[in-house]
Amino acid sequence: CKIRCNMDVTAVDLRGYGHAEESSAVKIPERLLKRDQARTEDVERRREAKESQSVPEDKRGFFSDTFSRERAAIEELLAGCPAADRAAAAQTLEEATTKTQRLQKFLNDSMVFLTQYELRQAQASLQKLQTSLTDKREEALPKKKFAFKSRSKVKEEAAAPVSDTPSPGDTPADSGTTKVDGSVNSEQCGFSNMDSMVLTLPAEEILKRDVLLTHLTNCKVRLFGSPSTLHIKHISGCEVLCGPVSSSVFVDDCRNSTLAFPCQQLRTHNTTDTQVYLHVTSRAIIEDCHGVSFAPFSWSYPTLDEDFSLSGLDRDRNNWTQVDDFNWLAAGTPSPNWTVIPDADRKTSWDP
Repeated sequence: CKIRCNMDVTAVDLRGYGHAEESSAVKIPERLLKRDQARTEDVERRREAKESQSVPEDKRGFFSDTFSRERAAIEELLAGCPAADRAAAAQTLEEATTKTQRLQKFLNDSMVFLTQYELRQAQASLQKLQTSLTDKREEALPKKKFAFKSRSKVKEEAAAPVSDTPSPGDTPADSGTTKVDGSVNSEQCGFSNMDSMVLTLPAEEILKRDVLLTHLTNCKVRLFGSPSTLHIKHISGCEVLCGPVSSSVFVDDCRNSTLAFPCQQLRTHNTTDTQVYLHVTSRAIIEDCHGVSFAPFSWSYPTLDEDFSLSGLDRDRNNWTQVDDFNWLAAGTPSPNWTVIPDADRKTSWDP
């Protein structure tokens, strides 16, 4: 009996030792497996990091090639613009304008991965293109000169024919309204060198023409209808309200003013302390600006719906909060140069 019991104890001890050996044999491969898995994951992370760094380089290379090719195509168009054939020149310049606008959009969409140097180089090239386009337009399609005439109430009553009925957008003659004189076929209209005036252009006088407002101080401007483009330069203390602009609005050196218009594209330079009530179907661009604030377009007049249709703008698409500041490239941080006008501070009454 004693011998049997000793044998059982020995068997139990041996079995326990066998299990311990088996357990130890299992743990060693697991440690090796985990170490190998960690090494593999580290290699994968490094590979992904390397690939992620190469993606912007590939995109920048694609941008550089595409931008250069499109810029060369526009330059070729401008170089071949037939100055002797006005109709052909107009068609060529329209094509060049469309291509330039597309190139601007391509640049805007590529800003997220371009370096600051690459961005500034592209901006300079685009600005040079736009200057060349303007110069070529003035050379091939010279604008007819127009003059300004201010009339008092007495002169208005004496000179106006019986059948002359004011348009809905006109203001009384004694309000200081000044209009552009010129034929309907003139390619540009607008106001210049005015101070403390109420200035109005009716829809039939604009008729898809370019509108230029320059060197105005403390003026109230009402532009009815649908201009082709709107240029606002060197104004101070003004209120400018405009109907739907079928292409672009260019603002330069505007101070302490209020602007309101729908458009396809807005470019604003050297502007300070100015409110913009905007409807824009692409993205607004500001450069060298500060104290600029935005709100949705809210001016209304009887023929606004018709003018929207005439302009071709999408009334359901308004990117008034999508503003690209060329002087602020910090990703994820709002630009300090522009703000949104709070609801309580937005203007709701636009009466003169």
